Amino acid sequence: MSILFLAFIIVIVIQVSFYGALFTQFSYASEQPNSTKENPISVIISCKNEEKNIGILLTHLLKQKYPKFEIIVVDDASNDNTLSIIKEFSNQHKCIQFISIPLTATYSGNKKNAITAGIQKASYENLVFTDADCIPNSTDWISSISSQFSNKKQLVLGYGGYKKLAGWFNKLVRYETLLTAWQYFSYAKIGLPYMGVGRNIAYTKTLFNKADGFESHKHVKSGDDDLFVNQIGNKQNTAICWKKDSHTLSEPKNTISAWLLQKRRHVTTANVYKPIHQFFLGGFYLSQLLFISLSIFLLISGFQVKYVLFLIGFRYLTYYISLIPTTQKLDEKDLIWVAPFLEFFLILLQLRIFITNLFGKPKKW
Repeated sequence: MSILFLAFIIVIVIQVSFYGALFTQFSYASEQPNSTKENPISVIISCKNEEKNIGILLTHLLKQKYPKFEIIVVDDASNDNTLSIIKEFSNQHKCIQFISIPLTATYSGNKKNAITAGIQKASYENLVFTDADCIPNSTDWISSISSQFSNKKQLVLGYGGYKKLAGWFNKLVRYETLLTAWQYFSYAKIGLPYMGVGRNIAYTKTLFNKADGFESHKHVKSGDDDLFVNQIGNKQNTAICWKKDSHTLSEPKNTISAWLLQKRRHVTTANVYKPIHQFFLGGFYLSQLLFISLSIFLLISGFQVKYVLFLIGFRYLTYYISLIPTTQKLDEKDLIWVAPFLEFFLILLQLRIFITNLFGKPKKW
């Protein structure tokens, strides 16, 4: 039992190190200065079977208050009315251009191909990306996310949140999204950027060409966002943008099965991350799982209860010192007091995802 208690102390030290040292790099980060330049922007959207969403997104984008931008929409082999809606918008607005990739017997769609086609068509050096099921959080979205471009910063990581709806499942989805952003912003702050989200990311054509596009991970069907950042991002070229105006909002999955499938797909790309990223991300999750497991076991066994409770309290104090300013930065303040419960269920679901993926990778993308 004393060995388990010693292991528990080590786990607490690891958890406190993550929350109290690493994650506070973002939690207490100062707002970054905006560039005064307003260079032309190409907004690129890849979409497939998005007839319900693409018109809503384009309507919001047309309201953006930015002096010069174009919108390039790539229809990636849709078999619904997506392309017709895009054509209608393009006919009415000169700033909207489109590319149609046809559905054929040998091609059913690939987001990396679609994004590459959009980049090749883009007129401008600075590129901003979002997804068809998103909407910008403000009419200053382009201005806000692109304000972090500079001579050195050619990759900008933004926050892609989910709409606040009723119910615990919505809170769980948003907490997982918050935790993911909390991590990738923090790692970027210490010079180890490892991912971004395609719902809200920006980079230059020069950087894309320098990386030879998605060539190094073209064998992985997903990863147009995180694997690209993992490959090319570094301390010198990467900036983060968390201002509320720069957020995008998406409709969350409405069933836990659909959400779990989405998470299973995301996990598959992590296997291609650089070893240092895999080590830290895997270590963090393992320490979370051990914290929950050992806490329950030691409390039930009655071993050194007052010391166990003290260590649990110390861990949660550190957790909240970092969590509270993070929820304020990312506009997720309603999650503060339910976060420990959401964390508990998320750890269990992540374990299920890991085990399920051992027996087969998701085939539906």
